[in-house]
Amino acid sequence: MKRIFLIGIALFLSLSYVAAQNVASERAKVKEQMRVEQAALDSVYFEQAQKAIEARQFVLEADRVMFKYGTTAYVNPNTNFVAMEGDKATVQVAFNIPVGGPNGLGGITLDGNVTNFKQKVGKRGTLYISFHVTGTGISADIDISLPQGSSTAQLSIRPTFNSNELQLSGHVLPLSHSNVFKGSAL
Repeated sequence: MKRIFLIGIALFLSLSYVAAQNVASERAKVKEQMRVEQAALDSVYFEQAQKAIEARQFVLEADRVMFKYGTTAYVNPNTNFVAMEGDKATVQVAFNIPVGGPNGLGGITLDGNVTNFKQKVGKRGTLYISFHVTGTGISADIDISLPQGSSTAQLSIRPTFNSNELQLSGHVLPLSHSNVFKGSAL
């Protein structure tokens, strides 16, 4: 009787192990399929962003800002962006604070003309864009890096009159797909 009971337990444990292996392999397959689908979607977004940049009709909507000494803040992409339309650009940063700021949103908005627009592709396919925006009272150098196969870009804003550099991270979209709220420019 003990022998039948032990054989039954061994059989049950082996079947449980086989079932667990099947579940694990199914999870791995689903995870791999999701990864492949996300890579394909990111590739489409990258192509869309690249075409918008080449046409100079793009917006980088930032969802994260890193300040000069490494402090990071998550921000609203509708009010933190860099937009380019032809030879005109808007650079806006607005922090979620109760004080209105010069643009009425708690930050600064720079409308200006674009000069020194440069675009190049790195060895690994990363797209690098740099340009200068000159507006009323202030101006800034902008550097954007968009890695191959992604629409998430890193952006650097360097004002020309001080050293308060900001790093922004967000998604590059065509101007027609963007939904940003522009504050009062200087």
